[in-house]
Amino acid sequence: MSETSKSLNFIEQIVEEDLVNGYTKDELRFRFPPEPNGYLHIGHASSICLNFGLGLRYNAPVNLRFDDTNPAKEEQEFVDAIKKDVEWLGFKWDTERYASDYFQQLYDWAVELVKQGKAYVDNQSSEEMAAQKGTPTEPGTDSPNRNRSIEENLELFEKMKNGEFKEGTHVLRAKIDMTSSNMLMRDPIMYRILHKAHHRTNTDWCIYPMYDWTHGESDYIEQVSHSFCTLEFAMHRELYNWFLDQVYDETKVRPKQREFARRNLSHTVVSKRKLAQLVEKGVVNGWDDPRMPTISGLRRRGYTPESIRNFVDTIGIAKRDNLIDVSLLEFNVREHLNKTTHRVMGVLNPLKVVITNYPEGETEWLVAENSPEDENAGSREVPFSREIYIEQEDFREAANKKFFRLKLGNEVRLKNGYIIKAESCTKDTEGNITEVQCTYDPKSKSGSGTEESLRKVKGTLHWISIEHAVKAEVRLYDRLFTDESPDTHKDKDFLDFINPDSLTVINGYVEPALKNAQPGDTFQFQRIGYFCVDPDTTADNLVFNRTVGLRDSWAKVQEKK
Repeated sequence: MSETSKSLNFIEQIVEEDLVNGYTKDELRFRFPPEPNGYLHIGHASSICLNFGLGLRYNAPVNLRFDDTNPAKEEQEFVDAIKKDVEWLGFKWDTERYASDYFQQLYDWAVELVKQGKAYVDNQSSEEMAAQKGTPTEPGTDSPNRNRSIEENLELFEKMKNGEFKEGTHVLRAKIDMTSSNMLMRDPIMYRILHKAHHRTNTDWCIYPMYDWTHGESDYIEQVSHSFCTLEFAMHRELYNWFLDQVYDETKVRPKQREFARRNLSHTVVSKRKLAQLVEKGVVNGWDDPRMPTISGLRRRGYTPESIRNFVDTIGIAKRDNLIDVSLLEFNVREHLNKTTHRVMGVLNPLKVVITNYPEGETEWLVAENSPEDENAGSREVPFSREIYIEQEDFREAANKKFFRLKLGNEVRLKNGYIIKAESCTKDTEGNITEVQCTYDPKSKSGSGTEESLRKVKGTLHWISIEHAVKAEVRLYDRLFTDESPDTHKDKDFLDFINPDSLTVINGYVEPALKNAQPGDTFQFQRIGYFCVDPDTTADNLVFNRTVGLRDSWAKVQEKK
């Protein structure tokens, strides 16, 4: 194996081998085929990046195909959300397709299978069919309807199509092998009756094709060369190929199914059914709740497309399922935001500080650098006045030598400003500190060039001028579940592991430069973390979501338990 081959993941190696063994680059075509029955989540990101990444690597087209064969669960809302998510991640599809585009062709092919004696209508109950399927170690038994005449099957299938039967009374099954070691080959269902309006075809159809019949044939119609799916579909490959055998024309490209492992994320669930439960039960505030692992939720929380793509690239493509610690995802967004966000000051738990020797009524505008990571980011002016807010945890009346923040008799530097010294403090009747009185060194202003401005003190604090402070609602998000694998416990429901502290809403203050921040804008609140302006923001109420802290605080919390 060459050094180049070693650097490829096993999916890319498959494509390379196929190019050596007969495929041409012009024949390469990939697809991303979501079902529009929910919002895309972080697990889908791997598939999106894989398929569109292959398209970019080989300059090959990639279709976005909606597997819309179940009108009972699918909605246009989900179609629109999926398209938005794929575009937001930075990818463009060649053609937008729908399985429903092929309903007529799939039906026509199914009729041909009936005519060839390879499919039949079964009107047994689902319980009866399940009993006849057998077990993995015992062969199944034939349906009493398996040998209906072709004429009767055609008549019944036509009546199914015309809506003459109730739901659940009749299905069309492929006639394959009831003794196959692969249970999926034991006369699988191809069509079922659903009297439901479809989001695209309305009530044109009363029968809808099953996934296994639809997927491979759709790949074939679109001339997809490689159909990549997750490991749970490995057993479906034999059926995928059997269905292709029935329609395949050797002059065309034959799609090839191959499987890769899911990458599950810790402290969350990615089952659409379970995510829907979280929404329906009001555990979260919709599919785009920033605690959700949906791409729309991550976007609202402040994650960037680059950070998600980098995360997917880091975890790679594997052959075995694996649980990825959510800290790795957080690391990737922290790394990207560190390079791209402006530094600003926000105080979340305010404590009033009065600088007693600073002139009353005076405002001074200090110069603050927007980003040390970007020399082109420029600077802004921050107002400074006699009364400021600092974080409550940044002051102690008395503390040991390892406490480098503000304490009585101790000096600290205010970020971009002056050195101040705590002289006294005021308490309420319960002993809580309500105000700190300080003095400042007028010659110590940062950047002024004086000897005093270069004087070193061990602590630097962020702050906000009270007179100019902009009030903000701040939503502090944490992991939605306390357990790393909440849906793997046989004796408990995944909802039993909901983190009661996954959302804390507080009122804080930010500097006036953020007054006109727009939804989606991201910032680093210095010494606190990364924050994003939420769409709930209005002219009268600025709302920030915490994307991620500056450090992985969760690991430290877990160590203490």
